[in-house]
Amino acid sequence: MLRAIACVTSILSAGSAALADELSETGVFVDGVAAVVNDGVVLKSQLRDQTAVVIERAAKSNPPMQLPPPDMLRDQLLEALIVKEIQLQRAERIGLQVSDAMLNQAIEQLAITQGVRFEDMPAILAEEGISYPEFRREFRDEVTLEQLRQIDVGNRIAISPREIEQCIADLEENVAVDSDYNLSHILVSIPESATAREVEAIEEKAEDIYRQLQEGADFATMALQYSNAQTALEGGALGWMKGSELPTIYTDVVVTLESGGYSEPFRSASSFHIVKVNDMRSSIERSQVDQVLVRHILITPNEIIDDETARQRLEDALERMDEGEEFGEIAKLLSDDPGSANEGGEMPWATPDTFVPEFAEVVNALDKGVISEPFRSRYGWHILEVLDRRVYDNTEDLKELNCQNRLVNGKMGEETQLWVQRLRDQAYVEKRL
Repeated sequence: MLRAIACVTSILSAGSAALADELSETGVFVDGVAAVVNDGVVLKSQLRDQTAVVIERAAKSNPPMQLPPPDMLRDQLLEALIVKEIQLQRAERIGLQVSDAMLNQAIEQLAITQGVRFEDMPAILAEEGISYPEFRREFRDEVTLEQLRQIDVGNRIAISPREIEQCIADLEENVAVDSDYNLSHILVSIPESATAREVEAIEEKAEDIYRQLQEGADFATMALQYSNAQTALEGGALGWMKGSELPTIYTDVVVTLESGGYSEPFRSASSFHIVKVNDMRSSIERSQVDQVLVRHILITPNEIIDDETARQRLEDALERMDEGEEFGEIAKLLSDDPGSANEGGEMPWATPDTFVPEFAEVVNALDKGVISEPFRSRYGWHILEVLDRRVYDNTEDLKELNCQNRLVNGKMGEETQLWVQRLRDQAYVEKRL
């Protein structure tokens, strides 16, 4: 079964069992509140469902993951559900919605990466006893959370020219760029308000995890028990990453490790990390690519501008262009993209696959000189125009692009962790277990 699909289907199958267990003698569904989160709740049934997922996943893993004591596991899973609920509430407040068309695109991308056809998804899910509508509901939440992180965190990450220059210099001396890495990690977070003594205690915790690994503890099991990262329930798995796009905090570490090896704890601004190299392989960069020159206008939903208002602003912009106003002048006044607004919406030459899939799909389908209809990506609502296309020798530019990705990825992890901590600290939470 597909790994990414299995995560969702196991939740749903576990949920079906939980529902059966929660019928009273009168046949009426009985549930309870595990935690109050702001003006919402996490239900006991959700906690049971998630627990069933983790137990099933641990049993099927090779080698089997040893779960923490039941009370500890319950607390960890409840905290994860609380954080998810907080983020979903945040998405609702800013009017972030995932349309059916956008959800279909995301599911199609998932199907492609896993080697199956989009139209076969209902049948694959049916083999697992899962209804397609239930799968779509769960997957919609995941897409919503990813878009929220891009809006709240990704859009605020800035990379300086000096950082790019230093990164290129480092890459030219670093053997990591010639390989791809399959990584896992354990992240032990440091609260923003932590005292020096608390930081020391957290470092000791990371060192203790490392000692247990040296004594033969399973890495995935330790990640499940101790990691504060959102990948903890996946045994810390990060998946395959290009060596040239590794977060900068990992680069110097992974090049010293062999396949199967893991690092000693090392610190970043807000966390201690232990990284494991599950596997590695050689990578070959291409020197010529198809590029496009695009300009766009982005409207990002927020607390004031909801999803529909953002889309309508672009409809109004199209009407103004039909009446003779220039795309670039409207982009300067309207666009929320800080990197292109001052340039009249014009972005640097780029390969379509560097854009998010929703954006790339429109770029690839659009004729030169034609302005698109409004469409949604994880960053917000766009209209765009393809100004030109070319075949380009990108050997040098690829170094800069890889550095941009590496630096963003490195900052994204840190900033996301801080963002999650802030959301959690600001929320009202009352646990009732």
